[in-house]
Amino acid sequence: MVNFGTVKTASAVAGLRDLVAEDIPAIVEYWTKSLPEFLEFMGVDRERLGGEAEITARLSQAIRTGDKTQANIALGITLDEQLVGYTLLNRYSEEENYSHWHIVVPELRGKRISTALYPLRIKTYFEVAPIARLIHQTRTRNVAVNRMLDKFVQVVETRYIENPDGVASPGEFNLRYVGREDVASILARAKEFGNQTKI
Repeated sequence: MVNFGTVKTASAVAGLRDLVAEDIPAIVEYWTKSLPEFLEFMGVDRERLGGEAEITARLSQAIRTGDKTQANIALGITLDEQLVGYTLLNRYSEEENYSHWHIVVPELRGKRISTALYPLRIKTYFEVAPIARLIHQTRTRNVAVNRMLDKFVQVVETRYIENPDGVASPGEFNLRYVGREDVASILARAKEFGNQTKI
């Protein structure tokens, strides 16, 4: 298991590391025990999501192997070394790749963990996979996520997408693009916010 780095937040140390098999039950519980209203707000297609077995299988296949052709790579998000979320990189080609991230501990949402870790996450995606471009596909109604991304990368277009990435249902999405050449400027931007990253 590789630890990719940590970031000091106001109350704790957030980190990013490889996902391991022991992390999977907590993530499965997040998906299967979350309130229907929460999943509806996120726009989850329950059929695409599947049940415990399907979710477990997808996460197991996304544990990083080191194979540069691995299609899905999952990383664990930690707070003081305890798993509190995860991020998933879905790869289709050099130019078409999508990332998703979830804080699985409800009381920790809105605590700026995602904002603190964003530059490190972006850097790590480009380090662990030979991708040239990452696409952020976020629902327009998810104000918190869009506000976080606004700090680092601008919206290029907004449109209705019939078949969005992951387990999302159709809807209106903001699209943002991050190229390998943008990583340095995102890391520099983080310093403006007082981001204390240790890699």
